[in-house]
Amino acid sequence: MIRAEWHKLRTVRGWLGGLIAAFAVIIGLGVLAAFGVHTSCGQQEGEACPAPPIGPGGQAVQDRFAFVHQKLDGDGTLTAHIADFTGIITYPPPNHDELVPGLVPWAKAGLIIKDGTKPGSAYASVMLTGSHGVRMQHNYTEDKAGPTDARWLRITRSGNTIKGYASSDATRWAEIRSVDLPGLPRTVQIGFLVASPANVTAKPGPHGGSIVQARFTQATAVFDHVDRTGTWTYEKLGDDGGMTDWEKFHHNAGLDQHGGTLTISGSGDVAPAGNEAGATIAHTLTGMIVALIAVFVVAVLFITAEYRRDLIRTTFTAMPHRGRVLAAKAAVIGAVVFTGGLIAAAITVPLAVHLMRSGGNFVIPSSTATGVRVVVGSAALLALAAVLAYAVGALLRRGVAAVAVAVLLVVLPYILATTSILPSAAAGWLLRLTPAAAFAVQQALPSYPQVNMPYAPSDGYYPLPAWAGLLVLAGWASAALALAVARTRRADA
Repeated sequence: MIRAEWHKLRTVRGWLGGLIAAFAVIIGLGVLAAFGVHTSCGQQEGEACPAPPIGPGGQAVQDRFAFVHQKLDGDGTLTAHIADFTGIITYPPPNHDELVPGLVPWAKAGLIIKDGTKPGSAYASVMLTGSHGVRMQHNYTEDKAGPTDARWLRITRSGNTIKGYASSDATRWAEIRSVDLPGLPRTVQIGFLVASPANVTAKPGPHGGSIVQARFTQATAVFDHVDRTGTWTYEKLGDDGGMTDWEKFHHNAGLDQHGGTLTISGSGDVAPAGNEAGATIAHTLTGMIVALIAVFVVAVLFITAEYRRDLIRTTFTAMPHRGRVLAAKAAVIGAVVFTGGLIAAAITVPLAVHLMRSGGNFVIPSSTATGVRVVVGSAALLALAAVLAYAVGALLRRGVAAVAVAVLLVVLPYILATTSILPSAAAGWLLRLTPAAAFAVQQALPSYPQVNMPYAPSDGYYPLPAWAGLLVLAGWASAALALAVARTRRADA
């Protein structure tokens, strides 16, 4: 049956041409979009924008904070007490961007061991946060919760192993985590960090979607009972050298040291970067929507043409098992679309990324596993969507109606959810319940609970994991195919 259905598909030039056109659209629009993007940040046209730091795992990161440090040669320990932790927040209108006292939830003050002062270098830190208690974080993406009421912190190094501890009384110490930093040199920097991410707010837009704004904040921490002596060096790591609004009006901004007490003020964050850092590999697959519509047309015609020309009776006479016939047709259209989509995506992604970088654009690095998942997952999305459209065609037996239903089920929810037409909450539910959930397979950047960002669908973040999104689409396709088989068995061909 599969061989017979494959013969039908490849001998109808219009169907085969339609599929080839769909795959060509993926490549063509991806390359065209890459050619059309040129970023310039310097005085001269074409001067490339500075790229964000790259962390030890190869990901783009944020690494900007107040760093008070000294050399640590070999193993060692640093213990200190946070006597005070305060800050300022810029409130959004209608308060007219007023600076008021307060800490953002992920403001950070703590102890850190870092492989030098280069932004993006490896580190481990034990810290007190604005609203999430004590945490042990390392290498930007890793986070482990500690006690909520501790103010005494300790960090130790033994070879490549860094351990973080916390205590409420400096007597009973609880180990939060032990982490390994491979390749850590003998001489590193040990000291204090103070960071305060932007105050990110999101509000409904006047025409749907959300308006996201990020405003200045700064934190100040007082460390006492510091058990290390020697000279401390203050550095605004990763900063451009400019003064913040707070520093312009406060003489003790930065570092104020009196004996064993250090008062440190800082802004910024030590965390993974989001899509604000640049484009992702998902941006190269802009032709997917147009390709989907072309695939829908071919998939629907693959079954409705036989009904329209009354050839389906001949097919069922030659192969009486109607359910198997429909399954064979679904397997053929799914396999052909998957193969073509895989080839198109495998060509488009690396080629478009190369062209975007050649145009001075920073494309956020992705791991090999993420790249494979985006390419293979996009092909699976196309294939499952083709099976869904085919099943709707078998159920309705009307070509135009079936294509319209497929577009309403897959394309329309995706457009509504990702173009800021709907509120973020409604967009999230669309991408959980409709077949458009499968687009989660194209999310190139993970979301992190320790980063205060909206992570909205319009920014390329989806509410479901990649595999779960594909399962939603597979469920819709399976249900439609089951209904089509049931109708075909009961009704006259």
